[in-house]
Amino acid sequence: MRKIAVLTSGGDAPGMNAAIRAVVRTALDKGLEVMGVQRGYSGLINGELFPMDRHSVSDIIQKGGTILRTARCPEFKTEEGRQKAANVLKVYGVDGLVVIGGDGSFTGARLLSKLGVATIGLPGTIDNDLAYTDYTIGFDTALNTVLDAINKLRDTSSSHERVSIVEVMGRSCGDIALHAGIAGGAEGIIVPEKEFDQEQLCKVILEGKLKGKLHNLIMLAEGIGGANELAQYVEEMTGIETRATILGHIQRGGSPSVFDRVLASRMGYKAVELLLEGKSARVVGIREGKITDDDIDEALSIERTFDEELYAISKVLSH
Repeated sequence: MRKIAVLTSGGDAPGMNAAIRAVVRTALDKGLEVMGVQRGYSGLINGELFPMDRHSVSDIIQKGGTILRTARCPEFKTEEGRQKAANVLKVYGVDGLVVIGGDGSFTGARLLSKLGVATIGLPGTIDNDLAYTDYTIGFDTALNTVLDAINKLRDTSSSHERVSIVEVMGRSCGDIALHAGIAGGAEGIIVPEKEFDQEQLCKVILEGKLKGKLHNLIMLAEGIGGANELAQYVEEMTGIETRATILGHIQRGGSPSVFDRVLASRMGYKAVELLLEGKSARVVGIREGKITDDDIDEALSIERTFDEELYAISKVLSH
């Protein structure tokens, strides 16, 4: 192992830059050359590689997004496209590749490994939807971004005695809604993993009003969607002014939290260690506070389990 490359793929997540920094500086410390790949798999196919040194990753640990940028790449989904990517790495003399992204990015890394490229994946996604790891890079920062937003919404909702329905990211994973909902004292948390009754929701809101509640906060995961439609329904059924707020891509930005910076740094260091050990087609994670690594196929096949205990706690605390 003499030269490695690093790329970011899929949706950006706070902490990706910290991971890039850790990969680059760890590799240089161990005597390896490092190449950065711009625009993910698209840049890899197009040969957008450049050498990186310690200065390349100076003053980036606090920045959101990714300095390497990211892009969609339909061509990489084809066998021809992947072979072109493998050929580019061979031309540049790259022996190993670190891929920072989500499940789609990991699938790409797995397919590249079958073409003789040593690949290691780091979980960079705010959704926290990878079952093999307790936390993904960017999840904690996204939670703090959501919490800051709902704290502000509570102020105006209290003034107007409104119901606020806040839609957050997460696709088919309700972790952002659940964790931010508990931290923000939400009266209702609606996630894809659990069925919910609109009429029961309205009943809870009306009961709260009778108890003197000035406002209600409802967290809604985007995997269910329809925040505006739900707001209209609640207002019609309860007679209480209801507003929907869709936070959208604001959740992807911002300076990463301490947790995400440290997590990304630990994972980036581990990725380089694995490559030096001759490992390939592995993904780095964290379980019970310890950095782990798993086979990509096995990691992607693990069925995600919803935190029923935390959800039950949220139901108790919302009353």
